[in-house]
Amino acid sequence: MNFEFNEEQMMLKDSIVKWAQDNYSFEQRAVSRNNDEGFSRKHWATFAELGWLSVPFAEEYGGYGGGVVDLAAITQEFGKVLITEPITPTLILFGGALSASVDDNVKTQLIPQIIEGGLLGALAVYEPQSRFDVSNIKTSATASGDVYVLTGSKSVVLGGGVADQLLVLARTSGEQNDETGLSLFLVDANANGVTRSPYELMDGQRAADINFDNAVGQLVSELDQAYEPLMNVIETASVAMCAEASGIMETLNRTTVEYTKTRKQFGVPISSFQALQHRMVDTFMAYEQVKSLLVGTLCELSDENTSVLRASKVVAALRTLVAKNGKLIGDEAIQLHGGMGLTDELTVGHYVKRMMMINLMFGNADFYQDKFNQLSYGQS
Repeated sequence: MNFEFNEEQMMLKDSIVKWAQDNYSFEQRAVSRNNDEGFSRKHWATFAELGWLSVPFAEEYGGYGGGVVDLAAITQEFGKVLITEPITPTLILFGGALSASVDDNVKTQLIPQIIEGGLLGALAVYEPQSRFDVSNIKTSATASGDVYVLTGSKSVVLGGGVADQLLVLARTSGEQNDETGLSLFLVDANANGVTRSPYELMDGQRAADINFDNAVGQLVSELDQAYEPLMNVIETASVAMCAEASGIMETLNRTTVEYTKTRKQFGVPISSFQALQHRMVDTFMAYEQVKSLLVGTLCELSDENTSVLRASKVVAALRTLVAKNGKLIGDEAIQLHGGMGLTDELTVGHYVKRMMMINLMFGNADFYQDKFNQLSYGQS
């Protein structure tokens, strides 16, 4: 079986590498991260010009027509340089949910705007009481003529502070924890009744808490049937973020090995100490395990014969391993860099913080371990 990215995917990866070498040093990234929006609009426009924003969208809307493997190819490279631009919020979450909608007019109108770099979006799902349960939704949507009126609140909406449009999960029927009765609505982020409270996350990415007070929304999913397509979007986003995490792990390992060759104790580089060599081998093997399982997951998801249950199971396994091995690699990188590993002056701490945030998105290690166990129970 071929475990390599194809030629087009390698060209995508190479274009990101070349661009980052010239435009995204650690100092240049800090400038983008520290502005009011947390990213560079100029960089975002460049992403559009280079075609990166077209990757996940169907050709009929002007996209590249890529799938989860193509997304993984680019997010892996973005992870190596800690991109702060809203790839996950706009391209993967908002764009993925938009592509899964049943309203062709909305897709025809909005997807080309995303591809051209003119539209930022955010997916508003989780609420203060939800924890990691997508079905635990209090936000309600009530029909009012041709539109719906939304009331409720959403928490930690990635990219919510800068979004032009929101896709909001709201309850249209059923009880609070029912998987049925959920629908997806398109809401103008600047409309009356929408109040946003943006803030910076630990890793420098931006999010917002959003309140809806009789805000007008347009139904873009099948009524009461948004749960399953939304879970598919979240699984795709999970795999893309695991690919990003693999890029972070690779960078942390390389950076740490290089540092141990320059830091000296007792007059010799600490890389000559056998105990530290063993620890660096452990982190290398941890990265290789994640890399292998990521490849296996991409193969499973690319196979048309893979069942929904099987797909959910392998994604849960990948998320669990990424959380476990990512913590090991991050902890060792910080410790082997000494106290400086915790400072903002070194890149190591920034990579570890991003790894920690990835391992909290949509579910932590315990959540995905439990999910894997539940999906595996009684299965061959």
